[in-house]
Amino acid sequence: MTIDIEALTKGNSRALAKAITLVESKKVEHRAQAQELLESVLPQTGNSIRIGITGIPGVGKSTFIEAFGLYLVSQGKRVAVLAVDPSSPIAGGSILGDKTRMEMLSRSSDAFIRPSPSEGSLGGVALKTRETMLLCEAAGYDVILVETVGVGQSEYEVASMVDFFMVLMLPNAGDELQGIKKGIMELADALVINKADGESINLATQTRRHYQSALHLLRHSSFWTPQVMTCSAIKNENIEAVWGMISDFQVDATKNGALAGKRARQAKEWMNKLLHEMLDIKLKENPSVKALLPELNRKVTDGQTTPFLAAQKLINLLFEDA
Repeated sequence: MTIDIEALTKGNSRALAKAITLVESKKVEHRAQAQELLESVLPQTGNSIRIGITGIPGVGKSTFIEAFGLYLVSQGKRVAVLAVDPSSPIAGGSILGDKTRMEMLSRSSDAFIRPSPSEGSLGGVALKTRETMLLCEAAGYDVILVETVGVGQSEYEVASMVDFFMVLMLPNAGDELQGIKKGIMELADALVINKADGESINLATQTRRHYQSALHLLRHSSFWTPQVMTCSAIKNENIEAVWGMISDFQVDATKNGALAGKRARQAKEWMNKLLHEMLDIKLKENPSVKALLPELNRKVTDGQTTPFLAAQKLINLLFEDA
């Protein structure tokens, strides 16, 4: 597959789409070619602000992202939207899988919308999203929005690859506070209460106070104090303030070196994760391991050996063959 790197780095959306298709390919030869492509464009990456957005179904993520994206485009920004949804690889469960849900934004020449596949090879959705982010940066996109469905491990996956992690909430006056995972609250750089319009305005204000109190109980080691804001995506209200908050974060994080440090840690952690997954693949593909595995499974099940000793034998076999 031939990729026009010059067209890609000049922001050609067709070249970008083709490059992402290469990255998403399951073919071994395409994987090697994709890594060469990524290495060649690395000098053009890293110039965007990477924003993760999550929230429970029904919170209005697609409406918010469209309103937010259109505002950014109006400010002269180029916006890439990437969807992460590992829950439904067959039905395409991500709300961003269908561009008609963000029809106005998808028509903008300064916006690029792409759902990431949840099935596939090594690393699954997180690997493809990370690599797609780099390609979007190389293509000159200033803001990258990474969206997740808001349930399960995907929230942690997204938080581990972005600069700023935002959780969208509903104006329920704190009713859903008990259901929020503490880990997600600790990951959040901001809680944004959407649908703060009509009869829900007072409820949203009350909810904001609940969440502010809850955040004060959590320890945040970062230089940044998590913010709680309200907005109405459908009425396009307070969207500018949300971007102002993120801009303040970006300026402060860049000045004090927190942004560079965070990205360096993320890259190191991702390398270590890939190392474990690659070793797992090598282990399962090894002929000697495959031959001995059924016997060791039986011995562990029957209590004839310990899981530790069985695992150690398999690892020793792998390195003996190597």
